[in-house]
Amino acid sequence: MADLTVGYAAMLEQFGPQEVVGYQVLAEQHGFSGCMAADHFQPWVPAQGQAAFVWNVLTAVGERTRGDLGPGVTCPGYRFHPVMVAQAAATLEAMYPGRTWLGIGSGEALNEHVVAGYWPEAPERSLRMFEAIELIRKLFHASAVGQDVRHHGRFFTMETARLWTMPQVPPPVLVATAGPVNARKTGQFADGIITVGAPLEKIGGLFDKFAEGARAADKDPDSMPKVLQLHLSWAATDEEALDNAIQEWPNGGMRFPKADIRTPHEFAQMAELVRPEDFEGRMLITSDTDAHRAYIQRFVDVGFDRVYLHNVGRNQKEFIEVFGRDVIPKLHR
Repeated sequence: MADLTVGYAAMLEQFGPQEVVGYQVLAEQHGFSGCMAADHFQPWVPAQGQAAFVWNVLTAVGERTRGDLGPGVTCPGYRFHPVMVAQAAATLEAMYPGRTWLGIGSGEALNEHVVAGYWPEAPERSLRMFEAIELIRKLFHASAVGQDVRHHGRFFTMETARLWTMPQVPPPVLVATAGPVNARKTGQFADGIITVGAPLEKIGGLFDKFAEGARAADKDPDSMPKVLQLHLSWAATDEEALDNAIQEWPNGGMRFPKADIRTPHEFAQMAELVRPEDFEGRMLITSDTDAHRAYIQRFVDVGFDRVYLHNVGRNQKEFIEVFGRDVIPKLHR
């Protein structure tokens, strides 16, 4: 069983790249283990205001910190062919050996449909994701031993090629999922699982399916990373914490699938309907650090070994300092 690490979820949707790097440096100084940063082409709502290129930011973070680094998550197959994602991930690991991981998801129209074309239904997006993972892992393994490889599949084609800049050990491939079918396939075809906060019984079922898939591939699920991205709202007062959630992260209160919504402006219209009660069961909103610690500990107890925390407000410096002092040291496996 792996030791617990608690990292900082850097929101490129909310903060400019220089700000994100600065916050990550500060987070490491206060006991956060590393950096998860999502690959967004657009913010969720216009008020968030940013969408820097994740690979540039992770490189800058890598130069100024010592912790782990991961795009959590990126989606191969629409804006980027899987070979480009493989090249980016291999280069990052070659620069920072042993520190990086590659988080893969099935995509959201908000980010991927900017290149237009047909936006598929969820089942096809899942199939595309797992074929992309097959291609990426094939390219990693062949390149690591200096061989060329090719791929002709249902969705992707790669002519004879290899990655010429390749780390000694490829970065692990983790899959972001919240559904049982994809969880089982993740255990079978990937190196670990990423998910977000949800009722514990749902996460327990997700882990059961993940373990089934891992064992089907003769892997030990207990040794595979289980990563949680946890959104929360902490501030000096309960009122400020609630206001931050509604103003800065209304998408967290939207109780419906969001993968088919195409623009921040559409999200902004839907955000007008979000009310405080919509966050119940989806995000902890309080000024009480003990309540946050207990909430995070529940997820650790169910089996997560890596947790990345995102405080949804603009009060990042205060959050980092307070949680580094009062929350992270009290968490345990």
